[in-house]
Amino acid sequence: MSDQLPSPVSGAAGPARPYDALLLLSFGGPEGPDDVVPFLENVTRGRGIPRERLKEVGQHYFGFGGVSPINAQNRELLDALRKDFADHGLDLPVYWGNRNWAPYLTDVMREMAADGRRRIAVLATSAYASYSGCRQYRENLADALATLEAEGVDLPRVDKLRHYFNHPGFVQPMIDGVLAALESLPEGVRDGARLAFTTHSIPTAAADASGPAEEHTTGGEGGAYVRQHLDVARVIADAVRAETGVERPWELVYQSRSGAPHIPWLEPDICDHLEAEQADGAPAVVMVPIGFVSDHMEVLYDLDTEATAKAAELGLPVARSATVGADPRFAAAVRELVLERAASERGEPVERCALGMLGASQDLCAVGCCPAREPRPAAAGVDSPYK
Repeated sequence: MSDQLPSPVSGAAGPARPYDALLLLSFGGPEGPDDVVPFLENVTRGRGIPRERLKEVGQHYFGFGGVSPINAQNRELLDALRKDFADHGLDLPVYWGNRNWAPYLTDVMREMAADGRRRIAVLATSAYASYSGCRQYRENLADALATLEAEGVDLPRVDKLRHYFNHPGFVQPMIDGVLAALESLPEGVRDGARLAFTTHSIPTAAADASGPAEEHTTGGEGGAYVRQHLDVARVIADAVRAETGVERPWELVYQSRSGAPHIPWLEPDICDHLEAEQADGAPAVVMVPIGFVSDHMEVLYDLDTEATAKAAELGLPVARSATVGADPRFAAAVRELVLERAASERGEPVERCALGMLGASQDLCAVGCCPAREPRPAAAGVDSPYK
């Protein structure tokens, strides 16, 4: 695949005006054993989960020394973004804040305001539409702004960049990752290998209500969340077929389910899917984590540990393709998203990059987009209290 991506803005190194900073907004993770339970308390705050249960859940982290890889991966992405911006003459400082662990979002927003940042573009490390992947980050931004407002801070304006699930700079590295994973399989099973595109399972009710209200579905169809993943999976499967000359069966499957067992979540689970593939005579499976930006804990544990162990138990050869991480093409895509949004805010015409059939996502989330169970203020949308 070519490393060259189309630029949506004439003169890709052009000004980012009106933006004077980019904020990388992520989930956060523990950086040592003593952090694990406090981190999980942050993640589950308000759900009444006993501390002993959190210690059980924390075993996934303790198995990796109590360190989530997500923070190191975000630091790598920060470096890649800063390098790309500098290489293309884009003088735009990049900050990093988390929802659930240091550096905490509110602290970073306070720092940005003190640094005189007045208009901030926000990139969330979640590419798709859903409550937890979009609106909850917008609620986090509103909470941070409310705190700063109570402190008498002169508030900056924040604009969340659009969903980038189908941007070439996000998709092309995943295509290359699948091709590399196929090459890692034994030659005798390579051509027959099937593709299992994986993403985080969420409650079916949340999936049905994902995306703009007019795109909501009923009965577990999955709304924009499922449609977006299916569209990306088709693009990748088609590109892999074109490159290898092999038509491969593929399916969208899910991982990392949590929550009460009586609540319906998106299925099938990756481990159940591997069992079904083995029973159907699949010679091998490539697991493709299209729902994740980087190789964080849910990828390392749920795929590299749990699903890989299930495959070994079944005698089914598997490989796992790489996530995008700090790939230079993704860094370039972020720069293009900033410049695209900046041009749009200046009232200039913009050609938006998007692969597949769904087109580019909207800049502003509409009223009713990915609603919460209990309505809360959310920044960076049509209904934002902070314009």
